[in-house]
Amino acid sequence: MTGHLVLVGHGMVAHTLLTALDARGALRHRRVTVVAEEDVPPYDRLQLSRYLQEADPENRLLQRTGPTGILLGEPGLADRTGIRTHLGDPAVAIDRRRRRVTTATGRVIDYDHLVLATGSRPLVPPVPGADATGCFAYRTAADVRAIRAHCDATGARVGTVIGGGLLGLEAAGALRTLGLTTQVVESAPWLMPRQLDEYGGWTLRRHIEDLGIAVHTDTRLAAVDTDAGNGAVGVRLRSPDGASPVAVRADVVVFAAGVRPRDELARSCGLAVGERGGIVVDGTCRTEDERVYAIGDCALTPDGRAPGMLAPGNAMARVVADRLTGGTQTFTGWDTATRLKLLGVVVASFGDLPGEARTGGFDAVDAVGTSGTSGSFEATHLDTRAGVYRSLRVSGDGRLLGGMFVGDSSGYAALRDLVGSDRPLPAPVEELVLPGPLPGRSAALGPVPDETVICHCHNVPAGTVRSAVRDGCADPEAIGHRTRAGSGCGGCAETVAALLGEGLPTPGVGLTPTTATTVSTATTVTGTTPPPEHRPSVA
Repeated sequence: MTGHLVLVGHGMVAHTLLTALDARGALRHRRVTVVAEEDVPPYDRLQLSRYLQEADPENRLLQRTGPTGILLGEPGLADRTGIRTHLGDPAVAIDRRRRRVTTATGRVIDYDHLVLATGSRPLVPPVPGADATGCFAYRTAADVRAIRAHCDATGARVGTVIGGGLLGLEAAGALRTLGLTTQVVESAPWLMPRQLDEYGGWTLRRHIEDLGIAVHTDTRLAAVDTDAGNGAVGVRLRSPDGASPVAVRADVVVFAAGVRPRDELARSCGLAVGERGGIVVDGTCRTEDERVYAIGDCALTPDGRAPGMLAPGNAMARVVADRLTGGTQTFTGWDTATRLKLLGVVVASFGDLPGEARTGGFDAVDAVGTSGTSGSFEATHLDTRAGVYRSLRVSGDGRLLGGMFVGDSSGYAALRDLVGSDRPLPAPVEELVLPGPLPGRSAALGPVPDETVICHCHNVPAGTVRSAVRDGCADPEAIGHRTRAGSGCGGCAETVAALLGEGLPTPGVGLTPTTATTVSTATTVTGTTPPPEHRPSVA
């Protein structure tokens, strides 16, 4: 890389780009300038809910790196490498002909290469009252600061979260921590519709409701009710049956119902954007301008998708770092696998998700398997007493295609690694779908090689984790702080825990084969969609 690199945006993906360049030695003798809208250094957005949970979060979280804080990376990186960072001064214009960026304060910065990492913006429903006092997005440190300040100042007691996906459930948990009576509104028929099928969604719903959080699915926000001072006092919710909207109290309304790429800068300077947003890039993450790249949520990849998730965004950042240093890497695809603990409930999905087109509900009595792609089948386990749902999809020739887990993610790391490989299943799928350690997995899977990437969010191989353990890291938090493994979606948590133990031959699961026992309310089924009398229905 030669010349001056200007990076617009300083979020998680932008931070990955800088650390990848640093690892290549590209920051030692090169000028790099970062301009950012936010007034804080890059932080772990996935841990924003901690801001609403801890005392003195400004000092405890936004002044420290992990594990005690949420700031990312090495505190002295900028000083050591000479990176110039301008926080709270976003780019407002790009002159591609002169290769020049202008910021909000009037600062003009010339560039040789420009990387746009502007992220995404929350979707706010275009309904009456959505701009009232007490209505907030849930995306940035500024958002959670505003939510906490409002709740402290007004004594808010009831909160409504619009959106039942990953971010919405995190927001609901945060409001509950603040002591608010909380409800979640999701327009889809079940929670987390992008990651779970209906059975998984309803299993998760029961966990959420057991915490005292009300859940309204298949429901849309019609309006935010306000008082004479334009403060939020309630919401009006509309069901799909066409009935009149129902008024529900809400002192705080949080919007967490999806995002759209922030592509305004690209539009204003004439770069191509997608019909629904997103800066168009090729396989090298370069725009139509050979001097300009785009990475993360603001980019639109050749297959017409915007990342919206950390792992693909980080993969794009690593591709650009490679290209800027003379490499030939390309962005080859998506890894949307995720494993998170939401409100104390483990949720995981990977590969070709089972039952994506499934309809109908369940009454917590049965479980089903459904047909999938030609020749494929599913094995599904549902234990309504324990609140566990597990489903695996297998091809006709016995290869694992994907899976989803709620309440128990045993074997997630090992099973995820099988997707797309030529390795056979270590045991019959009817056994693998049961909760608990994977039967017979040791001989089939063997030890994870040092070069195998176990943290896909941050591209951390097993050998790096093992090295950190040898250097004295004695717990997952220390591993995460040293290597970043486990600090993203959480999908590698079991693997990291396993690598911490000496002599574990394989990551992510236990060593001793066991036979899972189902309780009276648990059923495991393999095959195609059952007849109607065996299909669950929503109570």
